[in-house]
Amino acid sequence: MKVPNDVLSVDREAFLPESQQGRIVLAKFFRAVGDPNRLALVNFLSREEHTATECVEFLGLAQSRVSSHLACLVTCGLISLRRQGRFAYYRVTDSRVLELVGLGAGVAADNAESVAACTRIPTPSAL
Repeated sequence: MKVPNDVLSVDREAFLPESQQGRIVLAKFFRAVGDPNRLALVNFLSREEHTATECVEFLGLAQSRVSSHLACLVTCGLISLRRQGRFAYYRVTDSRVLELVGLGAGVAADNAESVAACTRIPTPSAL
């Protein structure tokens, strides 16, 4: 879906896009990083480039599951893919992703008991 540039324009005092479509795109962004395995991949790929095989070994999941998570992160623009020969290399290319995840980790840590007890948001599966 092609999103016009002004859809995600943000009033610096409001912090959120003014349009419903812009808020939907932002919510999808948070869903992309809202999976435990994708968070682990972002962390793993934050320091250096890794192959898909290394990502599979790191997560210990089936290759198809890891490929699905990597595809989600690439499609959403949170990591980049570089092909060289028969290998695919992945890495985080925008440090703002890491800053955002770090901020979220800090807020979650400060509110860990409340977040863990929340029954309105289902606990994501780590599988």
